[in-house]
Amino acid sequence: MQSNQNSQKRTQLYLFLSAIFLTNALVAEFAGVKIFSLEKLLGLMPAQLPFFGGQKLDLNLSVGVVIWPIVFLVSDLINEYFGRNGVRKISFITAGMIAWSFLIVLAGTAVPPADFWLDLNQTDPTGNPFDINYAYTSIFRAGMGIIIGSLAAFLVSQLIDAYAFHYLKALTGSKKLWLRATGSTVISQLIDSFVILFIAFYLLGNWSMQQVLQVGLVQYTYKVTLAILLTPLIYLAHWGIDWYLTKKAD
Repeated sequence: MQSNQNSQKRTQLYLFLSAIFLTNALVAEFAGVKIFSLEKLLGLMPAQLPFFGGQKLDLNLSVGVVIWPIVFLVSDLINEYFGRNGVRKISFITAGMIAWSFLIVLAGTAVPPADFWLDLNQTDPTGNPFDINYAYTSIFRAGMGIIIGSLAAFLVSQLIDAYAFHYLKALTGSKKLWLRATGSTVISQLIDSFVILFIAFYLLGNWSMQQVLQVGLVQYTYKVTLAILLTPLIYLAHWGIDWYLTKKAD
């Protein structure tokens, strides 16, 4: 009886963590088409940090990358409790759902718009002419490039993250959760941060290589910084999961 309850708890835990993982990864794909200025958000002057080639580096990030630390935090938890197979399983399922979403949205940009929809949205709030179908198609098809690039980067980085996490766990045992969580992120996100931008915005978009490197560097720094700052949250989640799995049913 106790064994059956533990098995049910582990199944429920995997479903819960997988739902968080999949939802955040999917939302990040479609939200990621917008690049925002962190300086403007915080009311600061442009950073204008020295960059190679005599250029200046500002703190610009993809909206999608803001929630991405949640994905690799949950990935580390899945790896901790369900191993590499658990991470691989949800990674492939998530990639499949992203690909399916890609097909649905691609079809949505191809179907002809209704006339009344165009008429109702033919001006913006200030009264200027506005083509909502063009905006819809531009935004979502820009997202298509992100999805294509992300599918490649996502699968490669997640599999590397799972391997690095497992390798570090084999070296440290049950100790130093912070090392395997942060270490695996530092390695895997180096690939993810640049590959997705290169494919989505350089190969399939209109960015220069310099813009790819600039935004990629900022996003990688952000991810690594968040991975370090979220370390206490990983320990808290680890404690909560252990409590849940060992808690006796009433």
